[in-house]
Amino acid sequence: MTDAVRPGRAGRVAKLPPRERILDAAEELFHSEGIRGVGVQAIAEKAGTTKAALYRHFDTKDALAAQWLLIVAADYTSAFDKIEERWPDDPRAQIQGLAAFIADSLSEISHRGCPFINSLAELPDRSHPARQVIEAHKAQQLRRLTAMCTAAGLTDPEGAAAEITFALEGAQVSAQNGSVDHVGERLIAFVEAVMGRHGA
Repeated sequence: MTDAVRPGRAGRVAKLPPRERILDAAEELFHSEGIRGVGVQAIAEKAGTTKAALYRHFDTKDALAAQWLLIVAADYTSAFDKIEERWPDDPRAQIQGLAAFIADSLSEISHRGCPFINSLAELPDRSHPARQVIEAHKAQQLRRLTAMCTAAGLTDPEGAAAEITFALEGAQVSAQNGSVDHVGERLIAFVEAVMGRHGA
């Protein structure tokens, strides 16, 4: 996201401790140019620090990328938490809320792309620490969605969760590449159809 889109970024970032400034710079650059396309020097310059200072906080650029993705994953985990808190006794509403959350996020994804999808495309090595963060996060999300489907009384909750996951992931890719119109509305309708087919 450019400074023009986030007014006052320079003043805001200048007040952060060095580690947070580095993470903020990495987030900006990894989103706009990709993990592989960004060098440590560029991150240090964006953060207003030096390469030596960056390496004091992060052993490698790979470790920095993994830490950035942990923060992104935490944002999604927080969204799950808020959805469960909003509808504590209504798992069907939780599933609908999750679909709505992704649908509402599609405009940003269409502009910048999903950080997980973008990063996976750059990191074919499954032993890469950043890729391991993504895989662990996605597995945890599927477990939580399966638990929602189970609590909602869906037949074959594992299958329903898999189908909904396909829809959530596919919607993000479709929004990113612009291949399908009205993606958010189609996503919500599809999730409703899955729940209906599985008996909710």
